[in-house]
Amino acid sequence: MAPLTADKAQGLAEDVLGDLTRMHVYPQSIVFKNQAAFFLGKRNTDKYLGIVSPNKNPGTQFEGQQESASVDRLSLNTTIAPASSQNAAPLREILPFLNAGTIGLKKSAGCGDRLGLATPGHIRSIRKSPFFPIFAQQSVRENERTGRSPQMVLDDAMWGVFQEGWRDGFGADADHLKTTADIDTFVDAGYTFYTIDPGDHVDNQAEASSYEDLRQKVAQLPWDLLESTPADLKRALMEKSIDLARFSLQITEEALMRAAAKYGRVIAHTTAIYRHLVERMSNRPFELEVSVDETDSVTTMAEHIYLASELKRLGVKWVSLAPRYVGTFEKGVDYIGDLTEFEKSFEQHISVAQALGPYKLSIHSGSDKFSIYPVASRLAGELIHLKTAGTSYLEALRTISKVNPDFFRDIVHYAMDCYPSDRASYHVSAEISQIPDSRTLSDKELPDLLENFHVREVLHVTYGSVINHPQFRAPFFETLHLHEEAYSKVLEAHFDKHFRAFK
Repeated sequence: MAPLTADKAQGLAEDVLGDLTRMHVYPQSIVFKNQAAFFLGKRNTDKYLGIVSPNKNPGTQFEGQQESASVDRLSLNTTIAPASSQNAAPLREILPFLNAGTIGLKKSAGCGDRLGLATPGHIRSIRKSPFFPIFAQQSVRENERTGRSPQMVLDDAMWGVFQEGWRDGFGADADHLKTTADIDTFVDAGYTFYTIDPGDHVDNQAEASSYEDLRQKVAQLPWDLLESTPADLKRALMEKSIDLARFSLQITEEALMRAAAKYGRVIAHTTAIYRHLVERMSNRPFELEVSVDETDSVTTMAEHIYLASELKRLGVKWVSLAPRYVGTFEKGVDYIGDLTEFEKSFEQHISVAQALGPYKLSIHSGSDKFSIYPVASRLAGELIHLKTAGTSYLEALRTISKVNPDFFRDIVHYAMDCYPSDRASYHVSAEISQIPDSRTLSDKELPDLLENFHVREVLHVTYGSVINHPQFRAPFFETLHLHEEAYSKVLEAHFDKHFRAFK
């Protein structure tokens, strides 16, 4: 199933398959299997799977229209089938490269897509980068706000992979899972990467608790679920010189108690989630990421060591971990904080990850953090996972601002109305008062609004309100479908900026 050369694919798409099926055929999608040509085509704004073969009924397992035709006296049978979930399943069986897989310790990037339209642009940038991609990445919260299901997210990514002829593998991330109930629909859909968010089980008050309060908090931990005792914990980690290659660390009793009080219930919850996943996935391979980034206080070195050591003791296996780093990681904007302090802290965290793993450090809310990318790349090497999500939605809005400026102005003003309520579940600090009036800007100036800190955050967190509003939903998607190539080019350029710091 080696891809055709660009010239051959273009000629076949335009001169043969396009004429035969009356579609615009995406040249890179063409692949031959079982004496049939499989490809993706487009009529108006709708996409279809095309199958052409000299054999009878080449696509009977697909829901679509079968026809017969003759080309140069050769009788051919064709199938034109909607690019739907029903047709995605049998296509995956025929073309294995369309199935999500595991990643291991390769440098990786999550390219979240809230609209189901971004994968082609992501792929164009990934091709030039050192990253292994996750193209299907969505959280339960995002699915609730966009009205999508895990299966829809994975299928949209798959059709993008097919369209662009990506054959080098991709992952599917069930992001920020909080309960076992959240997991099952992702398992059924075929996800391979599971990000556990045990943030609700973090005791943020432990950071400032008195010694006596810490003693009580530790005593009340679910030691039966932790399969341990306070005495066992102290014997394992306290007052020992822990060699982390770049430096060594001794954890005092107070630091250990603070770590256990803060993260003890996280350990119990994550272990329960992991064991549920092992049972549900049966013999299917999967990978785990542990995320404690959306918490109030920074993860100390002692806390990181405690987390990794205890999860390891309980048999949990993971490929990446997202601590709460120093500084501020707000949505869709650059890192806020002291870069020197971040570098010192990140170096210590990567030392823990190398010594107690190895596993990757994950950077959540990782989009647009351009100032820290060189630091992360230099210190982590391959042990890095960069997670992006909402920035691709912002680039959709940038595209709309260029091709439908009046509609973009309407979106901005509606988003400003929604921001006070929509910001509640996000770490953002934008102020409505700091946003320029888009009605006073020329059409040419509108794309530059996407460089404004306050505009970016307001638009970032109001995506659900915008795309679900009856006034906006249809024209929003129609505009992007009509200007598909423009959106892909904008995305490619934006992700090139993200990836170029990594080697």
